[in-house]
Amino acid sequence: MRLQFVVPVGNQPVESPFLQSDNPISVAVVGVGVFGRNHARIYKELEQQGEAVRLVGVVDPNLERADAVAREFGCRAFGSVQQMLTTHSEIRAASVAAPTVHHLEVAQSLMEGGVDVLIEKPLAGSLAEANELVEIASTHKRIAQVGHLERFNPAVRATIPLLTQPMFFEVHRLSVFTPRSLDVDVVLDLMIHDLDIVLSFANSAVKEVRAVGLPILSGKADIANVRLEFESGCVANFTASRVSTERVRKLRFFQPQQYISVDYGRQEVLVFTVGADGSASGTPSVNPQIKVAKPPVASEEPLHAELKSFLHAVQNRSMPLVPLAEGRRALALALEIVAAIREHGKRVGLSGIAKKQP
Repeated sequence: MRLQFVVPVGNQPVESPFLQSDNPISVAVVGVGVFGRNHARIYKELEQQGEAVRLVGVVDPNLERADAVAREFGCRAFGSVQQMLTTHSEIRAASVAAPTVHHLEVAQSLMEGGVDVLIEKPLAGSLAEANELVEIASTHKRIAQVGHLERFNPAVRATIPLLTQPMFFEVHRLSVFTPRSLDVDVVLDLMIHDLDIVLSFANSAVKEVRAVGLPILSGKADIANVRLEFESGCVANFTASRVSTERVRKLRFFQPQQYISVDYGRQEVLVFTVGADGSASGTPSVNPQIKVAKPPVASEEPLHAELKSFLHAVQNRSMPLVPLAEGRRALALALEIVAAIREHGKRVGLSGIAKKQP
């Protein structure tokens, strides 16, 4: 049986051949905390849905956690990458969902062992480590993708064909506090999703960064506000918080004659358009000069789409949708913002923020 895989291009899926069902890709997940467990769940779901993929194992230094996830999804548990590769040399692809500080070590071991990788965001803890990952992937000719999940959000895919000349972005990403991902601050934990999307939408180099952040419940910035100016003249304002009482994930932007609102969580897009002649170009809203449209969005769990896309790249030896270079680009901007927050903390006497963050 020949299976088909849908590759997201804008909002129009394009069919392309996937694997023969009798030649499944053996996959593993390294790091099975909250998000790593979701990677294992999706791989298992794809396997059960008839896709040519087989979840072989999960790796975590916490063997109790690894055993629990392995039992849940019917695979083997390992305490290290080396142990897994020695036992299962047939593994071809793996998700790296370990803490950011371990991304280089884990991904290097996998790629040098002949395994293609999907590395969760942020790509690494420093640009030097990101550069090393890029070099390792190139040297060993490995497929390497970065887990910028919102690229695969159906609302984002539906927005891409609407882009003309974005000139102003307003982005909010607010979450309630959880003890996960406290090895990085809110910029690298949450805001980096939106930095990646805006960089791809604006398609221009960043000219200026202004930022402020505060530690609230952790030792790093838990809330941050950032203003970016691009060479094109576009301006973007970001607010990210992991100490909010509500969950908000929205991006809004203006371009000539249009205002577009993207709700990541609801997977919805609203488009407000003024006709070129000053009148509405369609069904009017309350204001007769404005047409309101809601483009169709094919609902799908973003992680489901992301892992299918990764497996497609592995099978076809093709460039992944989010290659390491783009993960590095988002990381570079995030680290510049972290530095700007630190400098602001020094100026206003916030000693916790002024300290150098890893």
